[in-house]
Amino acid sequence: MNKRKICVVTGTRAEYGLLYWLMKEIQADNELELQLIVTGMHLSPEFGLTYQLIEKDGFVIDEKVEMLLSSDTPVGVVKSMGLATIGFSDALDRLEPDVLVILGDRFEMLGVSQVALIMGIPIAHLHGGELTFGAYDDSIRHAITKMATWHFTSTNEHRKRVIQLGESPNRVWNVGALGIENILRLPLLSKDELYTQLNLDKNKSLFLITYHPETNGDGEGVYSLLSALNGYSNMNLVFTKSNADNGGRIINKAIERYTAQNEHAHLFDSLGQLRYLSAVKHADAVIGNSSSGLIEVPYLQSPTVNCGNRQAGRQRPSSVFDTELNEESIRSGIEKALQFNKAYEQIFGDGNVSHKIVDILKEVPSYWIQKGFYDL
Repeated sequence: MNKRKICVVTGTRAEYGLLYWLMKEIQADNELELQLIVTGMHLSPEFGLTYQLIEKDGFVIDEKVEMLLSSDTPVGVVKSMGLATIGFSDALDRLEPDVLVILGDRFEMLGVSQVALIMGIPIAHLHGGELTFGAYDDSIRHAITKMATWHFTSTNEHRKRVIQLGESPNRVWNVGALGIENILRLPLLSKDELYTQLNLDKNKSLFLITYHPETNGDGEGVYSLLSALNGYSNMNLVFTKSNADNGGRIINKAIERYTAQNEHAHLFDSLGQLRYLSAVKHADAVIGNSSSGLIEVPYLQSPTVNCGNRQAGRQRPSSVFDTELNEESIRSGIEKALQFNKAYEQIFGDGNVSHKIVDILKEVPSYWIQKGFYDL
């Protein structure tokens, strides 16, 4: 029996972390063959060459698609997308997958999805129907929805939005958020183990900080965030680098200067899933504007300070404190987070995600189908 070839694409450390258990599930299934394309930030020395972590985890990378220019201007990002289109067309022509799995909303995924559409490869899209008004990712996500055939959403509200976009309900499943599975299946580090690995002061508590550019704005908000953090020299400040969106290098350079001047502040290219989730678990607060602050962090019983508009429109529990991008508002949000003592809401499913997706991928047609438009 020929195995069904499921091709997964990953371009960032965060995205790979979400896909990890799904890839393991596909890899272990006797009826499926995992194909893996790695691209974007994974292949960049500037962002830590994180493809090496993927290989260390036991995955075979079938194709590496170089596409990321050393530029985060809008023109640079658009040119990177052009390179992605060329690279993905060659990679998919060689691999000939039956189904292409794409997560989310980044420009790398827009590149590969348009290639798959023209080549007649059905797309299984993860995390459609979500909203992030502070980034052009919002429009990319909805565009991929219209190019995809199969849809796996993180909440029932997101499923309804995908259907509202004209996708037939019998092709849309609410399976929950992939990131929750990491929390339930990955044995996390103890606080002592984490502090030792990151070389942190064991007499201080921890803030975990990840700040990305608002691609509908710029990266300048990082200066307000850093100013707000000036009052917390009694904390270990653990930063992870911004992503490769336009404005990301402004942010990373600002944080590099800040950590060089403050011995209690530490910057990491990438913590990897184990150390990142362990840091979330042991943090007094998770600060910045990463989607993980709204989705995964509440499951680890830590409060989130969400700065600015990058995640505007996304569903969030009560342990998320939204702030404006100014020092006073961010500091107020941090103080509210430190005082949070209510029950943590968990709105993104039970974490049994990968098994559900794999069961469905084994049953759906593995050929491109002509979609109609589903009218409500």
